[in-house]
Amino acid sequence: MSLISMTGFARVDGRAAGKTWIWELKSVNGRGLELRFRLPPGFDSLEAELRAQAQARLVRGNITLNLQIAEAADAGPAYRLNEGLLDQLLALSARLESRGVGAPRLDGLLAVRGVVEPVATAEDETARKEFEAALKAGFAQALDRLVESRAAEGGKLAVLMGGMLDEIAALAGKARETEAVRPEALRRRLRQQLDDLLALQPPVSEDRLAQELAMQITRLDVREELDRLDAHVGAVRSLIVAGDARGVGRKLDFLAQEFNREANTLCSKAFDAALTATGLDLKLVIDRLREQAQNVE
Repeated sequence: MSLISMTGFARVDGRAAGKTWIWELKSVNGRGLELRFRLPPGFDSLEAELRAQAQARLVRGNITLNLQIAEAADAGPAYRLNEGLLDQLLALSARLESRGVGAPRLDGLLAVRGVVEPVATAEDETARKEFEAALKAGFAQALDRLVESRAAEGGKLAVLMGGMLDEIAALAGKARETEAVRPEALRRRLRQQLDDLLALQPPVSEDRLAQELAMQITRLDVREELDRLDAHVGAVRSLIVAGDARGVGRKLDFLAQEFNREANTLCSKAFDAALTATGLDLKLVIDRLREQAQNVE
């Protein structure tokens, strides 16, 4: 079975050039394909290339593509001593000491903000290219995992929808066995309608009588609706087992609407309590089928 769900998740992390990174890709239902990249400042230039890769692999869904970057835990920052500020503090402490104030301790001086500063090391071009290459490779891996996740969810959907199709086919078969659908029951119903028309005063014309009978035949006979339900079941099964599963969600949604149309017509035509009950059961299963179809890519 080869359905693809629009729901999925992937996470890939790694390290390069003294930094760590995490890609998280989350996918939920959507009418089309919407990609929301969340990249740290300074890495926006990657988006165009990565967006093209995602568009080549995904058809529908709202996708959030989040990148987190941090300095590696064991790549601690280098520090430098702000000697100018330290000299000012020592001169100030000497004046205070001359007035009887005790000399400050070294750890106190070093704790003053700005005396010890982290050194911002300039990132060279080679390190930058190495890191960006690692980010792109990580994204490709995360995209593979997202596609796999959506395919796995699609397999579950295929099994679930297959069971619902079995229910619909069984209910359509049950409707065919209902007394009201059998030809003799239809003849009795039409005979009653004919007797009612003939008993009208003044009597109806032959043309009017023919029109009324034709309308009643159309209203009472639900076999065409049941045939179409069977055809829709076959069509959905074909889509589920098709070789190319991408982009079938819209077709499934359309067929779910057609299922619902036939069930509504069946209920409106039913003049028998058992047939009405079967039609309502059909509507319940079809609603569940349509909900699941909306999860398919």
